[in-house]
Amino acid sequence: MNDHHLILGQLEDVLTGRIIDDTHDERYRQKIARLLLESKGYDRSEIRSEQPVQVTAGGKSALVPVTFIVQWDEHRVMVLQYGPGSLITRHRPALALARLVAPYQIPVVVVTNGEEADVLDGTTGRLTASGLDQVPSKAQLVERLEHHLWAPVSNLHAQMAARIVMAFEVDDRCPCDGTICRLE
Repeated sequence: MNDHHLILGQLEDVLTGRIIDDTHDERYRQKIARLLLESKGYDRSEIRSEQPVQVTAGGKSALVPVTFIVQWDEHRVMVLQYGPGSLITRHRPALALARLVAPYQIPVVVVTNGEEADVLDGTTGRLTASGLDQVPSKAQLVERLEHHLWAPVSNLHAQMAARIVMAFEVDDRCPCDGTICRLE
């Protein structure tokens, strides 16, 4: 339950068909889902929404949802993380989450506030494009994956990523935010 969000009613989730609370944040998530489906050529079966990732660091654990994970050919290939406000402050935690959602490095990470988007190289963390229109289409992503090396994420990098996610997404979260599940 998200007690800090104004609930405007209910809406149908475009990916699952479930009826969910209509909030300002949810409207942006739905906008992004429609972009992936209608403009970028992805199929509903290729997109996972609000997938929880278990994060453990400093003796604490939490489940942190990833807004969208795109799968192709049995690989998780793109992470899209939504958050209101500034994009630059969301680069590091999104890249860190992309190191925790699979045993290999996710090649593309997108950070968006629903109005703007930054597309990052998952391996280097470099900004490769900006704008919602620059989110890779399925065809562009498949082409990019032809040369991608599925490098495993080392234990050390996974531990560092977990600390970043814990600091940015769990410890710094509003106390009334119900999207993060602390496992104490």
